[in-house]
Amino acid sequence: MARRGEERDSEFIDKLVAINRVSTTVKGGKRFGFAALVVVGDQKGRVGFGHGKAREVPDAIRKATDEARKQIVRVALREGRTLHHDGNGRHGAGKVLLRSAPPGTGLIAGGPMRAVLEVLGVQDVVAKSMGSSNPYNMVRATFDALKAQTSPRHVANKRGLKVADLIGRRRDGASAGVEAIGADM
Repeated sequence: MARRGEERDSEFIDKLVAINRVSTTVKGGKRFGFAALVVVGDQKGRVGFGHGKAREVPDAIRKATDEARKQIVRVALREGRTLHHDGNGRHGAGKVLLRSAPPGTGLIAGGPMRAVLEVLGVQDVVAKSMGSSNPYNMVRATFDALKAQTSPRHVANKRGLKVADLIGRRRDGASAGVEAIGADM
């Protein structure tokens, strides 16, 4: 049974995003502690993040990793390499913009956003962080943008349609609108 658990754990990749040393002043001097921010993902569309605090660095990282595995979310990826559509995310003063990109673009993102997108398995995306550069807010804003991602299959299921009908309607509506504008002129 333990072997099966090891296999399940081995499918996830974890990245340490940030580690902070915090101190409190007590009667005898200063007492130090550590806070860790970790991102966990399987590089196939599942990702989670966690925050852990402890007196020692390894304990803080372990706590953060355990919390991240409990909070995993699934994100729909197009062709397993990029996002379906552009998205904005916000948390506190941290704002992020995620844009899908054509094949070969690569992962253009900085700092904490890059760690989230790498463990998610995204290969082609352009990302921009605006506002706060606080890693905690940037990670949460990135998750806000990723949770808003929807796939054509999901939208079609919500509307009770087939994916082909959904895409076909959009093209017909766009061409009919263009013809109507041309007829007015």
